[in-house]
Formats: sequence, C-alpha cells, structure tokens
Amino acid sequence: MFEEASEVFDNMFKSSFPLTFIVFIPAVLILVSPLPAEAAHEFTVYRMQQYDLQGQPYGTRNAILNTEARTVEAEVLSRRCVIMRLADFSYDKYQKALRQSAGAVVIILPKNMSAVPQDIVQFMELEPEMLATETIVPVYFAMEDDELMSIYTQTLTSSSSQGALSAAEVLLHTATANGFQMVTSGAQSKAINDWAITSLEGRLAGVGGEDLPTIVVVAHYDSFGVAPWLSYGADSNGSGVSMLLELARLFSKLYTYKRTHAAYNLLFFVSGGGKFNYQGTKRWLEDNLDHTDSSLLQDNVAFVLCLDTLGNGDSLHLHVSKPPKEGTPQYSLLKELEMVVSSQYPEVKFSMVHKKINLADDMLAWEHERFGIRRLPAFTLSHLPSHRLAQRSSIMDVRSVSPSSRHGAGEPPAGPHVDVKKLGRNTKVVAEALARVIYNLTEKSAAKGAPGDLQIFTEQMQVQEEQLSAVVDWLTAQPRAAQLVDKDSSVVSTLEYHLGRYLKDVKKHYVKADKRDPEFVFYDQLKQTMNAYRVKPAIFDLLLAVCIAAYLGMMYLAIQNFGVLYSVVRRITQPKAKTH
Repeated sequence: MFEEASEVFDNMFKSSFPLTFIVFIPAVLILVSPLPAEAAHEFTVYRMQQYDLQGQPYGTRNAILNTEARTVEAEVLSRRCVIMRLADFSYDKYQKALRQSAGAVVIILPKNMSAVPQDIVQFMELEPEMLATETIVPVYFAMEDDELMSIYTQTLTSSSSQGALSAAEVLLHTATANGFQMVTSGAQSKAINDWAITSLEGRLAGVGGEDLPTIVVVAHYDSFGVAPWLSYGADSNGSGVSMLLELARLFSKLYTYKRTHAAYNLLFFVSGGGKFNYQGTKRWLEDNLDHTDSSLLQDNVAFVLCLDTLGNGDSLHLHVSKPPKEGTPQYSLLKELEMVVSSQYPEVKFSMVHKKINLADDMLAWEHERFGIRRLPAFTLSHLPSHRLAQRSSIMDVRSVSPSSRHGAGEPPAGPHVDVKKLGRNTKVVAEALARVIYNLTEKSAAKGAPGDLQIFTEQMQVQEEQLSAVVDWLTAQPRAAQLVDKDSSVVSTLEYHLGRYLKDVKKHYVKADKRDPEFVFYDQLKQTMNAYRVKPAIFDLLLAVCIAAYLGMMYLAIQNFGVLYSVVRRITQPKAKTH
C-alpha cells in the first residue's frame, strides 16, 4: 500500500505540477519569508548621563537598543525595552527594570516641562540616585507626542492584561497582539578625547595705586541633569551668570567716570565645568597662582563672591567655609548685605551658613571652596540653604513663561524656575552691597550724617530686569551641559561678546583632562534617533510554523489516503485479463 501511495505521490509531482504548486509552495514561502516590520514612529531620544569623574564611572554605559517594548506592568522585563511615563515613574519601578536586566528604559517626558504638577516635580529628587552608580542598561528620555503615547497605550494594554488571563488566553493574546520593536540608529558610545572646558575672564582696573585690592565675582555657566541634552539650568546657574553680566554692566558705568572710578580692581570670571567639581575654576587658579608671576589673584584679594542659583525665593544665604573676621573686607560685605536687605527688602531673610571644606568628599559643595582650598577668602551667595538640594542639578530646572499663560493668575510653576523680579531684586542687593564696600559708604555716610540706607543704583543706574530676562532666555534656549559646550560653541562666543561690551582684557581659559590620569571623561552618543516598528511577537512565528507543519502533514495524509483510494477504485473498475 505504501509503495502504491508513494507511486501516486511521485506521479502527482510529475504529472500534476499545478496541484503541487498550490499545496506546497505557498506554505514553504510563508515559512521561510519573515513578516515585514512596519515603521510606526521615529522620534528623538536623549540618553542618560555617562561620564567618569576622578576615576569613578557614573550613569549608563550602553547606547545600543534593538528589542521589543513592554511597560513596567509586565511580569517579565528581561531583554525588553521598558517604556514608562514620567507621571508614573518611581524609583522602585526603575529598579525593577534594572534587576530584571531590561534591554533598555525609555521615560516619556511631558511636552511642557515647566508646567508639570508638583508630584511629578519630585522626580528631580531621584535624579542623583539614578546617577549614583553606573548601569549597563541604556536609559533614554523622550518628549511626549501623539504617536509615542499611542505606542505606550497599546503596549500598556498588552502588558497589563496578561496578569488576569489564563495560560491559554495569554498565549492566544500574545500571538495575536501587535508589538513594537524599539531600535536606535546610533553606535555604541565611546570616550571623547581632548575635550576642552572653556572659562572666560574680564576685568575693570581700579585707580589710585599699584597694590590695589581685588574683588572677584564668579559664576559657572554650565548646567547639569540626568540627561545632558535636557539640562537647561535656568536657575542653576543661568540666574548667576545673568547677575554677573548685569553687575559688570553697572560697575563698568561707574568706572567710566573719574568721580566714581574706585580704588578696587574688579575681576569677573565665568567658569566652565562647574557641575564637574568646578574643573574650570581649578585650572584657572592653577594658571594664576602656580604658572605665572603676575596675576591679580596673587596680590591683594579682598574676597571672592560666587553667584549660584539666585533666580527665586525670598531668602539669601551666604555660604562660607570660614566665618569672616571683623575688620576684614569679607566681614564688611557680610554686614553690608545684612544692612541692604534689612533696610530695603525687609521681606527677604538673610543668613550666613557655615560649612567647613571636607577634602574627603568626592565633590565640593560650592564653588567658593575651590578658592578656599587655595587660601583665598571666598563665599557663595544663593537662595538655597544647602548644596544638597536637587534643583541645582535637575532637568526640571527650565525657563517658564509668565504664570498667567500656563497657570492660574499669579500661580507660579511647580518646578524650579526663574522669577525675573526676584532675580532683579537679588541683583540690586548684591550691587548695592558691593558698591558700599568699594566706596566705603557706611563710614562716609556716618561721618557726614547721611542716611545709612542710601541707594546707589537708581534711575539711569538701576538694575534692568529686561536685560536679566533676555540673558536668562538666551542661556536656557539651548542645553549647556559641559559635554555639549565646546570651545567653539555659540554659548562661549556669546558670553565672550557680552563680557567684551563691559570689561577689559577678556580672555578664554581651557582645561583638558590629563591623558594618563584624567579627572573627568565624557562620552558621546547622548542624543539619538529611535524607531518603533510594528511587529508580531516571536511566539507568533513559532505558532505560524506549527500551523504550517500541521497543514503540510494533513496534506501528506490526504494524499496518502487519496493514493490508497485511487488504487482500490482502479482495481475494482479494471477488467480482469482473459486467460487462454
């Protein structure tokens, strides 16, 4: 029987080619031809920080992604791209993805970062924890749009429904559901060689002698957050830089006239690498104190005033490593700040915060500590009472528009932001206090019986809030992470232009990491294009192969039975041969 069926089978191949084509060829083609992946969406993703600081790695160490999407609600996340909204983000969910060795994590950010609710703003408290240790799991951030939210919603439905279904229902649902394959277009990240951090200085020379005291005003311009391409640093430290430029403008006017040309040198320094342990300031001090014989920092430095995070709040804190002694210029500035605040702005709370420099810490607390290590009298003025507050290093620190356009009338945004009126008020406090020290106004007023709260910067000399706002708007129009601002950046050239308008001898200073023992290392591939492809899950291919195999088996059995039936019918109908 089998021989006859085989004969029929062979005859069918030989004599019935169309039937063979219809039965077998389509099945073979389906089996060997993969289903085409449909491109669902292309969008930009911003990778989490990756850097080395003093030999310690931070952030994510991977930049390549090609895996299927899931949400954190799924039971199994291993080798899957976990997508979640910032509104649903928690550190526990993030750790769950890392513990299960997820293929990647994509966090979807709201379109308007300056108008997020207060509970979402708490994400900035988690940013330092995310960066505290390195991870091999790529972590990306993406801005919300309709297509991306549709992908998230479909993936969430698929991931959430599996927990309430039976095993057979899960299998059927998994096989029939649409999935999304997330693929990045970039290469693996690598270290950037010879990256230069740029700082700038300019000065106003005093008059009246050779050994004049020097007052140094400092602000770092770079920003920091969990993702470099999303770090705009409005308050930290766009506010400090805008205040420094406004102070340079005001005192350049005073130094233009002989009557108000003071016997103090004013040195303005805009530092780079502030968020990386103040690398620009460190090199600048080394160049001026160790590698030259002529520098204003080597002579009579009255004090160094660092400006950091001054665009909001109703308090001002003077952070010091060593309380100033009575009779010193530092003590005079402290008292003048107290006097200006109490007499002109009683609603502002002013205090001095004392914290010793801890050389055992990997990171310095404030920029003035760099000067304190070199025994230069210095302090930092900020509206923040502590260096540990998260708004100094957060992607939530963005420029917000007027409250009435995004919130209720008079209702401020929930996250960190810059209030131009408060920034202008703080700028005037600093300008008045500095002027009173430089011109010794307290003693002169007392000797002449003039009021002690005499204001210098009024009318034509008043602080220009429009100028402050314009500088903050410009600074926050692009991310200023140290990894993104090279020596030819428009940020550096524009700062150089503004300093050159008001100051003399404007110079740029560069710092590169030592090749043998680098203090900092930056990496590339921080911004990439990601594609989401609509695909069937892998189990769909397996079930399809099983179905095709069953189909071929059934056809084989059918052909066998057909051959047997054909042989029987043929024997019955065939006339017997006559015997002679």
